[in-house]
Amino acid sequence: MSDSIMVVDDDADVLRAVGDYFERLGYEVFRESTGEAAVEAFPRQRPDVVVLDLRLPGMDGLQVLEELRRDDASVLLLTGHGDIATAVRAMQLGAEHFLTKPVDMPILAAAAARAVEKVRLRRHNALLVSRLAPAGGDDVLGVSKPMRDLARQLVLLAESDRTTVLITGESGSGKGWVARLLHRLSGRREAPFVDVNCAGLSATFLDSELFGHEKGAFTDAKDRKQGLFEIADHGTLFLDEIAELAPELQPKVLKAIEEKSFRRLGGTREIQVDVRLIAATNHDISDAVRRGRFREDLYYRLNVIPLHLPPLRERAREDRLALLRRLFAELRAELPDSPADFTTEVLERLLDYAWPGNIREMRNVLERALILARGAERLGAEHLPAEVGRRQAPAPAREAASLAEVERRHIERTLRRHGGNRTRAAEELGISRATLINKIKVYALDV
Repeated sequence: MSDSIMVVDDDADVLRAVGDYFERLGYEVFRESTGEAAVEAFPRQRPDVVVLDLRLPGMDGLQVLEELRRDDASVLLLTGHGDIATAVRAMQLGAEHFLTKPVDMPILAAAAARAVEKVRLRRHNALLVSRLAPAGGDDVLGVSKPMRDLARQLVLLAESDRTTVLITGESGSGKGWVARLLHRLSGRREAPFVDVNCAGLSATFLDSELFGHEKGAFTDAKDRKQGLFEIADHGTLFLDEIAELAPELQPKVLKAIEEKSFRRLGGTREIQVDVRLIAATNHDISDAVRRGRFREDLYYRLNVIPLHLPPLRERAREDRLALLRRLFAELRAELPDSPADFTTEVLERLLDYAWPGNIREMRNVLERALILARGAERLGAEHLPAEVGRRQAPAPAREAASLAEVERRHIERTLRRHGGNRTRAAEELGISRATLINKIKVYALDV
C-alpha cells in the first residue's frame, strides 16, 4: 500500500502543484481547500502526513492543527516569512516541521518522507504492543516501572526480528517463556519456534541435532536427517544454556548466524536458512570468554541485544504479587474444584518466601497446593510445603541497602555482563562513558 498525504491550502495553484508533485512520487494524495474540510475528512482518509497552510480562510491553520493533533495526525506546516513566530507556536502544539513559502519541493518531500517513517514506526509499535494484550498488556512481566520498561523493550526486540538476543538470568527466571513471547510478538510468529538445550548433550549428538546429518555420517546415521536450523527456517531457534555449547560446535554456530548457511554433518552442500536466533544462559559467559572456554567472537555476536531477567527475590513485591495471581489463575483453569483464592496469611507467606527456584518453583508450589486443596474455599497455609509455609524473616540486608550500594551492585553486574566493556555498559545503564568511569573509581570496582 502506497504512502498517503493530505494537502490543505486555499490557493488552487499551490494545491494542484504540491498534490501533483507527490503523486509523481507515488503518494496517494488528498486535497482540501479549507481547514473545516480537512478536519472532517481526516478520520475517513487517515493520511500518513498532512501538509497544512498556516493562513486559511475561516478556521485558521493553528485551529486546524489542534484538531488534527487530537486525532494523532502528523502535520507539516507551510508558512510565509512573516509568520515565523506563529510557526514556532505551531511547533509547540505538535507540528512535525514547518517550511516557508515558496517551498522547495525536494525539501518538502524529504520532510514528508521522514514524517511518514515516524508514523509507520509508531503504528508498528502500537501493533506490537496490542499483541501483548492477550498475555496481559505491558504488565506481562510485572507492574513495577522496571518490569514494564522490560516489557516495552521486548516489543522493540520483537520488531527487530533479525537481531540475535541473549537472555540472561538465574535458572527458572522465565528465559524460555520470554523467548517464546519474543517469537509470538514478531513477524516470524507463523513459522516454527524450535528450542534445544545445549547442556548434557555430546558434541556429536548436538551437531546432528542442530545441523542434521547425511546418511552414513556416523555409525548410526542410517538416513539423512534435517537439523533444527533447517526446521526453524523463517522462524526462531532458541538455544538454551548456550554457555554449555561444546567448543568444537561454537565456530559452526557462529558461521550459521553470520552467513545464514551451514553444512549437515557429513555433507558438502551449503544450506541457506533465515533464522532468528535467541540464546539464554544462567552463567556469566563473559567469565567463560576470559577463561578461554567460550569464543569471544561468538559471545559478541550473540550479545547484540542483551536482556537480563532478575530473580524473583530482586523483583518488587507488586511484581511477585502480579505473578502469583497470573500463575494461580492459569493453574485453576487446569485443576477443577481448586480454591478460588488465597487466605491473607498464605499470600503473605508466598510473598515473603525467597523463591530460590524462581518462577519454576513458584508454579510447582502453587500447583501442588491447589491439588492438595481441592474442594476447599481458599488456599490455606496447611496446603503449602513446609519450607514455604513457615514464616520467614524478610531479608533486611537487601531491603535496607543504601541507594549507593544498590547503584554499585547494579553497575558491577552490568559491567560483568558486558565483559568489562565500558562503552557497552554505559549504553545499557543510560549514562555517558565518562560518568561510568567516574563511578567505577568512586565505588572502587575491579571489573
